[in-house]
Amino acid sequence: MITSRRHLTLLASLAMGASTLAATGATASATTEPPADTEMAAEDTGMAAEDTGMAAEDTGVAAGDSAAATDAVPADDLTIGFVTHVVGNPFIQQIIDAAEFAAEDLGVSIEVTGPAGGDADAQLTAAQNVVSAGADGLAVSVPGESMANGLNDIVESGVPVVQFNLLSTSVDAPYVGERSVESGRILGQQVLEILGGAEAAGQVIIGNCFPGFPVLENRAIGVQEAFADAPGVEILGPFDVTVDPASNYAAWEALLAANPEAVALIGLCAPDLASLGPLQEANPDSDFVAGGYDLTEDNLAAIQDGFADVAIGQTPFMQGYLPVYMLVDALRNDVELDLSFVDAGTEVVTVDRVIEPFGLPEITFDELLELAASPEAAREYYQPLVEGVIAEWQDSVEPIEAESE
Repeated sequence: MITSRRHLTLLASLAMGASTLAATGATASATTEPPADTEMAAEDTGMAAEDTGMAAEDTGVAAGDSAAATDAVPADDLTIGFVTHVVGNPFIQQIIDAAEFAAEDLGVSIEVTGPAGGDADAQLTAAQNVVSAGADGLAVSVPGESMANGLNDIVESGVPVVQFNLLSTSVDAPYVGERSVESGRILGQQVLEILGGAEAAGQVIIGNCFPGFPVLENRAIGVQEAFADAPGVEILGPFDVTVDPASNYAAWEALLAANPEAVALIGLCAPDLASLGPLQEANPDSDFVAGGYDLTEDNLAAIQDGFADVAIGQTPFMQGYLPVYMLVDALRNDVELDLSFVDAGTEVVTVDRVIEPFGLPEITFDELLELAASPEAAREYYQPLVEGVIAEWQDSVEPIEAESE
């Protein structure tokens, strides 16, 4: 268990102040409940049941039971910092929703923060602040190598770290995310199939909202590999299409204007399909295949309306829930965390089919729309992951090299 001495060391090294974190957790689940010596039996609290307005028989727990609990956070009172590279993005919000479900299930507090637009230095500062304020563990996406030294300082201080969604292999911490090159191959293969397979011909434009991010660069590699068997296809890009929704649309609009005969436009980020759908609708004479990433409401609406063709999901529920679970496992059960990879799974969606990983139940496109719109519906659907691959996550650990295979 991490001690307060660790926080004193980290405070001295970071020399930063931050406000006390608010508790938002609930009672721990059985798989990660606090050690028995941290819990308090009813008679040890110094309050008789009648003084709290709650008799022992009403709680369903005997007063002398050492596992007795109230509606408060467990006695170990853990706080998990959850720091994203961008806030306000619908896809990132799906990850955050899952992280908050995990915190509730495991009886820990969670502090979610991050910069507005992918600034690695600003994100590192946010991560340092949340740890300085007392976070016991840190889940963080890593959009830049400039974060590595600071995050390794946090690891060396004794605060466990888990990376999600974007990673640096220079950070001594496990990573939960997709197989990035392979997901690009899958997207490229889906688009190529629509274009006619190896006989396809014409210009295919690739856009990257964050050039330089290893995961996104790997996706681009995978897309281009998928088109290697179609010599008649000319790949243009990847071009920087930015992440802001308005500028993302403008970037794609300019690319289409410069290449009006393009047969496919492929985005590597969450905002792209939300731009490509309206762009296709506004340009009916430019009949292009639109492919991209992430199963947000806007992206799925573009497919539903017939203006986009295929979306690749990366199971945001896994990317939010599992890092919190791993951190709590490390803190409560002394599970060691080091540089490694856990596959979050790849989802493939067209208007006609939905392919989900990990043997999850088959769902229709309409049911997928409901999951995108409702965190609670998503939680219910992905519950088998909580009980299966997440609970047994140590069986799924691979070398970090597997992420980019």
